[in-house]
Amino acid sequence: MAPKKTLNAKNLEVLGAQRLAELLIEISSGDVAAKRRLRLELVAAQDPGAIGQEVRKRLTTIARSRSFVEWDKVKALADDLDTQRRTIIDRVVKHDSDEALDLMWRFMDLATSIFERCDDSNGMLSDVFHSACIDLGTIASTSNANPEDLADRTFQALNANDYGQFDNLIPILTPALGQTGLEHLKQHVIALSEEPIQKLLEEDRRVIGWGSSGPLYADELEQTSREMVVRMALQEIADAQGDVDAFIDQYDRQTRKVPRIAADIARRLLAAGRVEQAWDAIEATEHKRRGWLDVEWEDARIEVLEALGRTDEAQSARWSCFERSLSNSHLRDYLKRLPDFDDFAVEQKALNYTQEYVSLLQAVAFLVNWPALDRAAKIIIERASELDGDHYEILAPAAEALADKHPLAATLLLRAMIDFSVTNGRSSRYRHAARHLMECAGLAATIEDYGTDEGHEAYVKRLQAEHGRKTSFWSLVS
Repeated sequence: MAPKKTLNAKNLEVLGAQRLAELLIEISSGDVAAKRRLRLELVAAQDPGAIGQEVRKRLTTIARSRSFVEWDKVKALADDLDTQRRTIIDRVVKHDSDEALDLMWRFMDLATSIFERCDDSNGMLSDVFHSACIDLGTIASTSNANPEDLADRTFQALNANDYGQFDNLIPILTPALGQTGLEHLKQHVIALSEEPIQKLLEEDRRVIGWGSSGPLYADELEQTSREMVVRMALQEIADAQGDVDAFIDQYDRQTRKVPRIAADIARRLLAAGRVEQAWDAIEATEHKRRGWLDVEWEDARIEVLEALGRTDEAQSARWSCFERSLSNSHLRDYLKRLPDFDDFAVEQKALNYTQEYVSLLQAVAFLVNWPALDRAAKIIIERASELDGDHYEILAPAAEALADKHPLAATLLLRAMIDFSVTNGRSSRYRHAARHLMECAGLAATIEDYGTDEGHEAYVKRLQAEHGRKTSFWSLVS
């Protein structure tokens, strides 16, 4: 049970309605967002049917605004928008789902004008609109919307998706659209694809940028955008209707050989029970395989091999994926399918292979995550000269994992990051490098034998001799 002084709804009830009301007025003084929220709650309590009109008025006000929103005001706008969104989904829909649907469409219509006058580099506004798009599906499923009218509105939205606010709209609305709405929407999209493309005279074309091949024209961008809308919409409709062939038809024969596309096609054919065709789709790219691992394609190929009953080949593919990239997931899947008592011997074989792997960084990352810390420490000490201190995203967590039982290996990782930062003058990393040096000092007390590597004091002296003039680094070392 929470202490009576803990701030929660139950404990605050003791203050009574009048005192709580006074506190809310006091706290919301000067806070426009809080006042707006309180006003909405007051309207909802007094006249639930009027809450929709309040939201509508606020959305209209936001739509009329043309001023640029500075970066430090974006959060306030995002909070305001989210308040309106939550009011629609939590309050309005309970009273009138049709009104809630209309309001949510109006809410989504704000996106283009808002993104045009805001800096959304932190993604807060995008998050609000993506949530609202999902809410559209929830509300539409409970409303009395005519499927064809909903399809018309969906088509308009797809053509106004300038900032990705309507991404995944078709899957989201599929339950509400049903087969009638989906087919109606499909006809809209097909009609768009068949509209003639207006050819402009060269002097009438507008240049909007420059690329490696020359000028970029507005009409070309518009055409490309339209083609993308058509292809993605028809694919999503095909998925919703369970029409695999319609999905495949959106790619020409050459594009179907792209590994990622082939994987998408194969998985859909597999789900439809067309296993042999799934194999044909996935193998169309076989001659284009490279040494690097295309995980989507490899995983789809393994799934098809399993469906064909070619389990030995599926296992070989998993082992190949592990060998080429030290794929943790593929090795675990491989071991799971081995007979009892065989997995230990094969695991040791895999770990031995890892210790000889050409990329020390990949090997360290694999062994630390597996985990096989003894082996990770061994190759770090043996191959310390190969360490690339630029890859702190691998070395820092590895050093932390090894520090307790393998302090020398952890120290070598920390030194690699220090050396890289100081040698290359990466001042933005000096704070981390100084912390790493202090961690090395702490680990030194637990290291009995540095082997062929220099001790901590010798290392610090060498660092000072080589980089003593980098005072901005040394000022951080305490």
